[in-house]
Amino acid sequence: MEENDCDSWEKASDNEDSYVDEIDEEDYYMSGFISKLQFRKDISKAHWNNELGMAEVVEKKGKMWTTTGIVRNGKTYCSIEETLFLAEIGALYLLDNNDLCLPLKEIYEKIANEKSGCSWELFEVYRHLKSLGYIVGRHGVPWIVKIPKGRDINITSDPVSLQVTPKRHGVMDVEPKEESSLVALFYNIQINEVRPVFDVYLPNRKFKKSCPGDPSFLLYLTCKYV
Repeated sequence: MEENDCDSWEKASDNEDSYVDEIDEEDYYMSGFISKLQFRKDISKAHWNNELGMAEVVEKKGKMWTTTGIVRNGKTYCSIEETLFLAEIGALYLLDNNDLCLPLKEIYEKIANEKSGCSWELFEVYRHLKSLGYIVGRHGVPWIVKIPKGRDINITSDPVSLQVTPKRHGVMDVEPKEESSLVALFYNIQINEVRPVFDVYLPNRKFKKSCPGDPSFLLYLTCKYV
């Protein structure tokens, strides 16, 4: 019987020197020392949410989460480009509804169908920037959204406004509204001939999602590649 990717990765990791886990995670990412399918002892796990077009992280391991994923209602979510990048370097298992590891081929297909707000060209740009050690987030999407006390928000069904009230150092307050949601924030961005797609920050060990500061530069792509 053919092994799934998770099984093969785990067996290989038992026989490999665990040098990736022994060095500082931030050093590893910032050095540009990134290649596909690095074997690790500690691997994060996430479930894919088709409705959101994002992955919900259910088990976080490593320091990479200080610069990867957005936080909503205490939960961490990864965009498709973040998900595929982490899966490629062996840092994340993407699980289906049966907790089975999805093969890379299926994650590539999610990029190819362009239903999650990311084209293949856009992913290649993201991967290149990350391989150089940059911190990359989708333009206009806050790293953290504060949920009002006593208000339990289901981001897949409870419509909320993500407007700034005001935006404070990367943290955004959520106010109730009827026709807006996290999904809309990702998908209802006007597509012009040229538009910003990524906020890019220089490598920074002290980076905080709650206080990211201004990006070092914005990356623009024409709508042909978005």
